Amino acid sequence: MVVAEVLTGIALVQQSVKFIKENISTAQDIGQIASQIDDLFAGEKQVQQARAKKSGTGLGDQFGVDTVAKEIIDAKIAAEKLQEVATMVDMRFGHGTWAGIIAERAKRIQEAKEAEAIARRKQIQEAREFEETMKQAVLIGSVIVIAIGLFIFLMVSVAKALVI
Repeated sequence: MVVAEVLTGIALVQQSVKFIKENISTAQDIGQIASQIDDLFAGEKQVQQARAKKSGTGLGDQFGVDTVAKEIIDAKIAAEKLQEVATMVDMRFGHGTWAGIIAERAKRIQEAKEAEAIARRKQIQEAREFEETMKQAVLIGSVIVIAIGLFIFLMVSVAKALVI
C-alpha cells in the first residue's frame, strides 16, 4: 500500500512538472499554473508522508533495501522536480517569485493551524462552561427538591401535631 501511495505522489509530481514546463512560457500570470503548483506540493507531500509512514505489513516491506531505496529516490526526485519548477517560475516571473509562493504557503498553513487550535480551544472552553452550567443546574435542582421535601415534612408534622 505504501508503494502505491508513493507512485501516486511521484506521478502527481511528474504530471504537474510536465504541465508547468509546457505552459509556463505562455502563462500570463502565476494563477494560470497555480493548480498545477498545488498538485506539485500535494504530490511532494504524499511522497514525504509515504516515506515517513513505514506501515508495511512485514519487516521485509518496511526495511527491505528495495523499499528504502525507492522511498529515498522518490523523495529526491520530488525535491529535484520542486527545485526545477522553482527555477522555471523565478525565470518566468522574476527572481523571488518562488520564495514568495513558499512564504505565503507557509503563512497560510500556519494561519490554518492556528485557526484550528483556536477553534479547538473554544470548543473545549464551551464544553467546560456547559459542564459547569449543568453542575449548577443539578445543584440548584437538588436544593429545591430538598427544600420542598422539608416543607412537606414540616407540614405533615404540624398536621399530625394538630390532630393529636
